[in-house]
Amino acid sequence: MTFIEQLRAARALNDSHLCVGLDPDPAKFPGAWKGDASKIFDFCAAIVDATHDLAIAFKPQIAYFAAQRAEDQLERLIQHIKRVAPQVPVILDAKRGDIGATAEQYAVEAFERYQADAVTLSPFMGFDSVEPYLKHEGKGAILLCRTSNKGGDDWQMQRLADVPGQPRLFEHLAHLAQTQWNKNGQLGLVVGATYPEELARVRALAPDLPLLVPGVGAQGGDAAATVKAAGTAAPLMVNSSRAILYADNGPGFAAAARRVAQATRDALRG
Repeated sequence: MTFIEQLRAARALNDSHLCVGLDPDPAKFPGAWKGDASKIFDFCAAIVDATHDLAIAFKPQIAYFAAQRAEDQLERLIQHIKRVAPQVPVILDAKRGDIGATAEQYAVEAFERYQADAVTLSPFMGFDSVEPYLKHEGKGAILLCRTSNKGGDDWQMQRLADVPGQPRLFEHLAHLAQTQWNKNGQLGLVVGATYPEELARVRALAPDLPLLVPGVGAQGGDAAATVKAAGTAAPLMVNSSRAILYADNGPGFAAAARRVAQATRDALRG
């Protein structure tokens, strides 16, 4: 199946809009694992085992693995997800953004080395920084559009004087992703839950695209407002990372993670 088909199948199977973010920080690991980077796989695998029937997707953040020289554990983790939850797609959160041969290599990294089903990208350099990923049939490319951080205002909210109607940058990007950039139906957008009005605007401009929505949970985004703004006609992946991963720092951390994930999944269902 394509990434979009995987999302729809996972949504139907697990009745979920919840994307579980995998951002392993050894300093926050439970018990004897605390501070031990060699336990990254074990920690994340336990979270996956506890939540895979509640999720529409898993989203490992590559920096948390690379900073600990744990890329091999990331490879093992994605293999593990595909064994225990083959119906749940994996989004590699890498936010790559480069052109030409370099972008081609990043695409190989995401889709061939790590076997991810989709990857997050920064489209700042334009369509030729996105196109190499679209050559990988069926894979997803999820573009940063209106991000959850305050600094996103520096660029994303600026109006484009040379474009008819003077849309803001994030609006123009949403339009491009819905139309001429989305040649093979592989694109999605990242829009923060912390900006529900902009989220609704992106959905109006890109009604068919899957949306990856960070900011619910530890960042304070409201689940009900997120679903209302984004709608659910197209796939919606509302990400929660820290609130699930670090729900408890004792031996019952995985069970606690499941409880938080289930509560979040249920809140997103309304």
